Amino acid sequence: MSIETTVTRAWQRQATWLWLLLPFSWLYGLITMLRHQAYKSGLLSSYRAPVPVMVIGNISVGGSGKTPLIITLVDYLQKQGVYVGVISRGYGGDTSQMPALVGKTSLPNVVGDEPCLIVNTTGVAMAVCPNREQAITMLLETYPDLQLIIADDGLQHYALQRDIEWIVVDAARGFGNKQLLPTGFLREPISRLKEADVIYHERAIDASNHDNKENDQHHVNRLTMHLEADSMQRLWQSSFDSKMSREMPEKGSPVHAVSGIGYPQRFFDTLNSLGYQVIAHPYPDHYAFSLAELAEYSDYPIVVTTKDAVKIRALLLEHTAQQALMDDYEKIANNLWVLPVSAVLSNNCYPHLNRQLSQLGITIQNDQADSHINDQDGTNNNG
Repeated sequence: MSIETTVTRAWQRQATWLWLLLPFSWLYGLITMLRHQAYKSGLLSSYRAPVPVMVIGNISVGGSGKTPLIITLVDYLQKQGVYVGVISRGYGGDTSQMPALVGKTSLPNVVGDEPCLIVNTTGVAMAVCPNREQAITMLLETYPDLQLIIADDGLQHYALQRDIEWIVVDAARGFGNKQLLPTGFLREPISRLKEADVIYHERAIDASNHDNKENDQHHVNRLTMHLEADSMQRLWQSSFDSKMSREMPEKGSPVHAVSGIGYPQRFFDTLNSLGYQVIAHPYPDHYAFSLAELAEYSDYPIVVTTKDAVKIRALLLEHTAQQALMDDYEKIANNLWVLPVSAVLSNNCYPHLNRQLSQLGITIQNDQADSHINDQDGTNNNG
């Protein structure tokens, strides 16, 4: 078990031994505060992009659902005729090849798995680089007509000035012991939420309950999202012998749930809620899987997230480019399934975003927003 996995599980359990790390959290908090103030005061220089920037991030370590949120927002903005682009650090990619544009043929080991997922799903203009200024410069040189840039997970990157901040909070996970790293899993103190718009990522059943509380002003004003699962899909389409292909897992049957995302328990819970007998295999976030590892789970169907599917599909393509898949790998490919999810936003999110964009000179018609809300209620977009 990796150190990352051990610490993550300790955070989830709120293990007592974590309090031994409290002095390090105080030091981390002091450095974070001084750094933030240095940028705000101008002591450290920051970059102002020539177009409005919307930052979507979180104050905690681990997955909060921001990638599905970004995909849903990009889809919405594209439908409204807003020319939007996305930038990202490109975590897990090859920084020696950055800044880099992300296309549908880009590889996760070059630009990162999340950028590949975002572009494959939406076709949005996107660039990656740890230096966000360089990413924006490359993006605007290639797409000079962009009206808005969404920065994926750039909340703590104060070298980039921003016009809108949305912070995603996992309402089910909460804030743990409410301590900063490494005692807790917070990157910034909870008070940071007062400086931005908060999108509470809730369970679908909780979101449904809020919809029924129309007279509760707190829930009316609360910006929320939840994830909805789509139909399970085969990860690898090929001309393999159909006898080797397994049928889609039936509800009530056991499945290997393999996940290398920030908060894998959410994925496992989703599969459980769909009626599967989940055999959970959590891996560190952005984990680089090998086909040999996946071969260990050959007795039952393997179900992965769309984020992990990007890396595994690239792995299979690499093997087929070099030579035909060996029989064992053919069996793995035919045993792999993906569970897509999409972010469904509360109805008040879109008018709120429209007002923010209007203040920046980007106008969206309200009736189009209402139409998108209706579409959202009836369909799922893969995330």
